[in-house]
Amino acid sequence: MHTRTGTRAAAGTGTGARTTGAGAAAGAGAGAPGNGARTGRREQILREAARLFADRGFHGVGVDEIGAAVGISGPGLYRHFAGKDAMLAELLVGISERLLAGGRMRIEEADGPEQALDALVRGHIDFALDDRPLITLHDRELDRLREDDRKQVRRLQRAYVELWVQVVRELRPGLGETEARVAVHAVFGLLNSTPHLGTRGGLPGRDATADLLHRLALGALAAADGDAGDGDDGDGSGDGGGGGGGAAPAPPPG
Repeated sequence: MHTRTGTRAAAGTGTGARTTGAGAAAGAGAGAPGNGARTGRREQILREAARLFADRGFHGVGVDEIGAAVGISGPGLYRHFAGKDAMLAELLVGISERLLAGGRMRIEEADGPEQALDALVRGHIDFALDDRPLITLHDRELDRLREDDRKQVRRLQRAYVELWVQVVRELRPGLGETEARVAVHAVFGLLNSTPHLGTRGGLPGRDATADLLHRLALGALAAADGDAGDGDDGDGSGDGGGGGGGAAPAPPPG
């Protein structure tokens, strides 16, 4: 299939990424006695930490408060994480890894570029609706990561962007590389706007919101091809950052 072949080079980028994050923790040490309970508790801690950090800011939340949210003492958290910095790194690196891995999987399973793009959009919408705190964290707290963790997030985000760019250009060959990359970042900005849509009660419902975002994203990418020139006057690569485009990857967490 053309999509599987055409995107294989981009999909192979960054395959040595470390395994971190709430989703990665779920697969750690599978089958070992007691690992299921430890993994479940780590996921619970990460979920509550993300919520609290997004609501009140990284420095506005103490270890004791995260512990209280999951029903254990603050010092008990140190059996799972070295501290808040480690939680933040696992959240932001982890979601960037999961977005990239999920994107590769969707491309491999797709029957052609149109189906691949549809799957990428739907997968990112799931992230944008279900992991809204991580988008907020990426936008606000990325610079608090250690330099090596921050660089890892950026590398993962760039690889994720390139998956989209290659699929978009296979589907719309008249669209230049620079234009395709700008369009992809714009769509990430649109989809990653979900933290600003108000409370869940203020939305039309998850399915209706997902359908609306799906139509808007595909419409924006189709509109980009309306006047496409060759657009290849530079690599236009960017860092996947602005507007939460990679994550968040942006994913929080461009």
